[in-house]
Amino acid sequence: MAETSAPLTIWAVSDGRVGIEAQVLGLAEAVARRRPSTVIVKRVGWRPALGRTPLALLPFPRLTLIVDSTIGPPWPDIWIGSGRASVPLSRRIRSWSRGRTFVVQTQDPRRAMTAFDLVIPPVHDEVAGPNVFPIVGAPNRMSAEGFARDLARFRPRIEPLPKPRVAMIVGGKSKSHDLPPERARAMGEEVAAAIQAIGGSLLLSFTRRTPQGARDVLTESLAHVPGWIWDGHGDNPYMAFLAAADIILVTEDSTNLATDAATTGKPIHVLAMAGGARKFDRFHQDLRGRGVARPFTGSLATWSYPPLDETNRVAAELLRRFDEGRKTLRS
Repeated sequence: MAETSAPLTIWAVSDGRVGIEAQVLGLAEAVARRRPSTVIVKRVGWRPALGRTPLALLPFPRLTLIVDSTIGPPWPDIWIGSGRASVPLSRRIRSWSRGRTFVVQTQDPRRAMTAFDLVIPPVHDEVAGPNVFPIVGAPNRMSAEGFARDLARFRPRIEPLPKPRVAMIVGGKSKSHDLPPERARAMGEEVAAAIQAIGGSLLLSFTRRTPQGARDVLTESLAHVPGWIWDGHGDNPYMAFLAAADIILVTEDSTNLATDAATTGKPIHVLAMAGGARKFDRFHQDLRGRGVARPFTGSLATWSYPPLDETNRVAAELLRRFDEGRKTLRS
């Protein structure tokens, strides 16, 4: 434990997008589970005219970014940033705090790596350096406590469904991938046949990036399969679906979805989409090498592997380096 009596103050800074905010909050919460901490969420954004301005041309980011709460003293003990909008602030926070704030950036900030105390990129980005701690995928908010809580909450709806239960988590359109209606229809028909072949049931959840056309086609293609297709209304059963599943399907477009699923230790089949990118190919190849995931080829298999625990692993490393930095400040 650190030699401190007061709880740490941690700022979790992002642009507020669900997947990006989950990274900073997940890591902040993992630190807080290890050491008393107060976690404060900060959401930042670009003023409309600055959306494509290079970061190097933002000499006064606190004046040119939109924030939902004050970015100013008293500064936090730990700053955890993620996403492009956070980078101009993350690069300067050590200077503003006179070196007293420990600065963490998830993903690859792409430049000025020495501005951060700790950079946490995914392994498949192939970033290296003395302050770099690569992990598989990205930090997340998955935890045994969260799984148990949400499973208990949605148990009345899930418990009657036949086993094996198959969770299907669908992403959508991004810079590298897409899910047009024709691909969605083929995907739905293949998954329906695979679940029927094992006599199981479906737990289907879409993300905010899933195109409406793909949602409609998948809902239609899978409507006859026993299960629950979450329509986006009411509380999100995402974590309950992962907790209740015997087998998990995720689309290939998101490291977050696969990393979340891998914390369960359950078999993951990866669903092909339109498009692709080499960095995602490297990511999925890494998961295959670890025995975590396999491509979905029309049938559902089961296997086991040690659950990924990357968020807790990086939280321990963060606190180790934070404590070393505190000792240096005192000396």
